[in-house]
Amino acid sequence: MTKLYGIPNCDTVKKARRWLEENGIAYEFFDFKKTPPTADLIETWLAQIPLETLLNKRGTTWRKLDAAAQAAAAEQGGAVALMAENPSLIKRPVLAKDGQFYAGFSEVAYRAVFAV
Repeated sequence: MTKLYGIPNCDTVKKARRWLEENGIAYEFFDFKKTPPTADLIETWLAQIPLETLLNKRGTTWRKLDAAAQAAAAEQGGAVALMAENPSLIKRPVLAKDGQFYAGFSEVAYRAVFAV
């Protein structure tokens, strides 16, 4: 089963969900606010998604962090702890399909992933 992780009111997540539905692709959605990802799950994603991609440094959550917390994110362990504590720091959505993980949404990428 394809899994999609994110925040329902995020515009990029909405685009991804709409694309999946329009293309008849069944998926299970995991809301970061209701079910935050565990550190172990984030580590699993990081095995395939570079930290620079998965850690969203463009959002307001990142800008609200103090300098010490931002500095801790330079190391993978610190970044994982921060993302587990603040799932809004994770680039959304995270797509899981057949043991592969992808962060973000683009129609071109999803067409390739699903061979549509």
